[in-house]
Amino acid sequence: MSLEISGKVLQLLPEQTGEGKNGTWVRRDFVIETTEQYPKKICFSGWGDKAAQVNGLQPGQTVKVSFNPESREFNTKWYTDLRAWKIEADAAGQSAGGIETTDYNRIQPTPEQFLPTATTNEENDLPF
Repeated sequence: MSLEISGKVLQLLPEQTGEGKNGTWVRRDFVIETTEQYPKKICFSGWGDKAAQVNGLQPGQTVKVSFNPESREFNTKWYTDLRAWKIEADAAGQSAGGIETTDYNRIQPTPEQFLPTATTNEENDLPF
């Protein structure tokens, strides 16, 4: 499963490194905030070469993140990780949206749409 979301970078967390059975690993987490009507803060993980790409991000920068969610169990507790596999910085510096939604706040009818049109034809006039 692959998902995509856009938002502004809020925070870059410290880089983490360690040794595993497959060798050395590097991880860097970052937090973005979506720009929809009710913004959400989301923490993503950049592993390996993506950790180096996170180093190039700046707070306030708009990015689009493609990621895979994954959960695992440890000692009867479940942990969810959002692994970023593609991070695109918005070159225009404009907000890209957030989760793909329609902004219904901007779609507002004007009062003229509900008023009857003026006619000069008397047969269309109501007697009351």
